[in-house]
Amino acid sequence: MSLSRIALGLLGLVALAGPARAQGAPEGAREVNLYTTREPGLIRPLLDAFTKASGVTVNTVFVDKGLTERVAAEGARSAADVMMTVDIGNLIELVDRDLAQPVRSPVLEAAIPAALRDPEGRWFALSTRARVAYADPDLRDLAGLTYEDLADPKWKGKVCLRSGQHPYNTALIAAYLVKHGEAKTEAWLRGLKDNLARKAAGGDRDVARDIVADLCDIGLGNSYYVGLMRSGRGGPEQQKWGEGIQVVLPTFQGGGTHVNVSGAVVAKNAPHRDNAVKLLEYLTSDEAQALYAKADYEYPVKPGVAVDPLLAALGTLKVDATPLAEIARNRKAASLLVDKVGFDR
Repeated sequence: MSLSRIALGLLGLVALAGPARAQGAPEGAREVNLYTTREPGLIRPLLDAFTKASGVTVNTVFVDKGLTERVAAEGARSAADVMMTVDIGNLIELVDRDLAQPVRSPVLEAAIPAALRDPEGRWFALSTRARVAYADPDLRDLAGLTYEDLADPKWKGKVCLRSGQHPYNTALIAAYLVKHGEAKTEAWLRGLKDNLARKAAGGDRDVARDIVADLCDIGLGNSYYVGLMRSGRGGPEQQKWGEGIQVVLPTFQGGGTHVNVSGAVVAKNAPHRDNAVKLLEYLTSDEAQALYAKADYEYPVKPGVAVDPLLAALGTLKVDATPLAEIARNRKAASLLVDKVGFDR
């Protein structure tokens, strides 16, 4: 084999492996390495805007599954500066595996409400998605709907949901545990299971589809799917589903609407730590938060930043005050309760 072919082969292996760790990265290096489970197309406008504003190039590695395992396996030689993912459980896992380092930033602490970041600065929410109710448009008197109401026998045979073990639902159940304790949460889950119109399965958009098809009257889904469906970005069929439902912002009794997050951590062994912090600070700026709202139909974490009109039309979001850290600590207990009541069977 010629030397030129060997060289090309080695270059190909480097490209597949992602950015190499910058050993002894010089002070002021103009790059940052982002490992993300978020689709690159969704966040690229944010990253391009950051590069334009800061002059720092963002090297993006898309990790569809196994982000924690990959960074753990790379160890101290990991090139990761920032790890971005969705769901509070995934953020907490990065912390629990000792893959994140604490950050103290007045910018981040001023922009992100305390309930949406780690008290020790190891993870930060960057956007939120509400767990909302999708409902038949003919239903009336849904103002004031609570999550607790969904176990009422009046909804027997009328509720559609995705798996109780899906992270979106596990987080909601964990929040219920924090508020009501194990016994009441188990009773609520049994009542909710009794009300299912079909086996808990599929995705959130399937809940909208089944309501339009008159298989059920009400269910739960994430707010950003409403934007994706109604905007037409999911195609004409999904647009029909989105326009064929009414959307309500339920709350916990005496509380607010449950939200989950997309967020990020600064990697424990970040070779470009200063740029990693700069990236997180930019992502909580007014400009970036507005881009989040426009690109992903998510709610900004920074108070005062306008949401996309498709979400604004749903009404004013009152975020439940239960700290995400407490919800994360109860996820395992929530998962065990889902199995105990046979929710997905």
